[in-house]
Amino acid sequence: MLAQLTVFPVLPSELHASHLLVICPKGKTLPRDMPHADLLRAVLARRDMKASELAKTPLAATNADGSLLAWMMLDFDKDTFAGQTQVRKAMQLLLEEHPSDIAIVVLGDELQRRRSAQLAVYVAWVNGAPLPVHKKKTDNKPLKNIALYGFDDKKSLAVLKAQAAGNLLCRSLTVSPPNELTPALYRKRISALAHEHAWRCEEFDMKALRKMGAGAFVAVAQGSEIDDAAIVHLSYKHPKAKKTVALVGKGICFDTGGHNLKPSRYMLNMHEDMNGSAVVLGILLGVTLQNLPVNIDCWLAIAQNHISAKAYKQNDIVKALNGTTIEVMHTDAEGRMVLADTLTLASREKPDLMIDFATLTGSMEEAVGNRYSGVLGNRDELLRQAVSVGRQSGERLCAFPMDEDYEVALESKSADIKQCTLEGGADHILATRFLKRFVEYDTPWLHVDLSASRCEDGLGGVATDVTGFGVAWGLKMVSGEW
Repeated sequence: MLAQLTVFPVLPSELHASHLLVICPKGKTLPRDMPHADLLRAVLARRDMKASELAKTPLAATNADGSLLAWMMLDFDKDTFAGQTQVRKAMQLLLEEHPSDIAIVVLGDELQRRRSAQLAVYVAWVNGAPLPVHKKKTDNKPLKNIALYGFDDKKSLAVLKAQAAGNLLCRSLTVSPPNELTPALYRKRISALAHEHAWRCEEFDMKALRKMGAGAFVAVAQGSEIDDAAIVHLSYKHPKAKKTVALVGKGICFDTGGHNLKPSRYMLNMHEDMNGSAVVLGILLGVTLQNLPVNIDCWLAIAQNHISAKAYKQNDIVKALNGTTIEVMHTDAEGRMVLADTLTLASREKPDLMIDFATLTGSMEEAVGNRYSGVLGNRDELLRQAVSVGRQSGERLCAFPMDEDYEVALESKSADIKQCTLEGGADHILATRFLKRFVEYDTPWLHVDLSASRCEDGLGGVATDVTGFGVAWGLKMVSGEW
């Protein structure tokens, strides 16, 4: 539940708040209307700091009445990501006390106050709602109220609230322990969300997928003791929509690696391997709350990668939904297998744009770390748009090539294509070349490899290790021109 927001266009002569954040533009001196300026000057003097250093290091101090105050200067010459990071660090000085109420004051000219307000309120929303925990005692208490002074454009803030709600849904699902988010339980949660938000929901369970010939998906899912895997199709339709976007998400609820079993170090946190599907659900929720005039079809590949007598093996040859035969090289490359048939289903609906999200390869994290995610696609103009939207949203993307000659490495002597190679290397590129085989009708398509789904100590405006990366970017992509 996100905090309630109340806006006040004018700063009152006296402002009383238990927790207060003041944001002003970067400058050499403090602005004349800086709240509690005398206290701030005293803190600056005690720390031997200049006022301009507030652009690098926010400060907090306790007032005589016991209230906690924080001040920062925002550098408007820097990009969205830098602004989010600046505000998050200042906001955390207050949120660490788990207050029920926060007041935010924004200073400067109209454009500066707008930008400061948007950053600060969004950061308060995404970090003020704690993620689920399983402790008897916890300090995690939700932020209930936000009072904003100096800006009152409720419409622009409503857009950010929808984005924050989508991010929170994504992170809440992603951190759910694997015994509480099996494919069966996940499908129930998705069904409940569909009912709540009037999304059309259709499920292709294992019986249906076997009958359809979705052999790539079934190969992975058959290793589970219970046949609870499915491809879930959700639809959001708008009467004024002129375009349809297909969103595809990898939803591996737990990834053991299969017969190529992961060592414990790399199996830890593999309940988060469903993050791509959670990103898709977060985007869909944000679209719905904004009532955006675009049609959205979501295709969620919900399964687990287990080891058992039924589990698929190296050198198995399976036939995908589109008839392509695949030689299995490594059972831990399961994500591209479940996505293969899911992409085929999604592209057969002939959307105007298709985007898939997946925590797919370790090589992407090797390439860019976990502060960026990678994007590949079959249209240069789409890649340029993706990178640009990444800069605007604060969720940064690096574009990679996937030229045809890369696919030589996937040639198989016994099938149409190898699932992967055993050499590693540019696996993020090879995986995308593999997936391209299953995109029909030359559908405009982007593949987002979510190397930034987890970043220790947070990323951008989000303070938790699990970042919800992709929701803000995806909302901007589906609502824009391309």
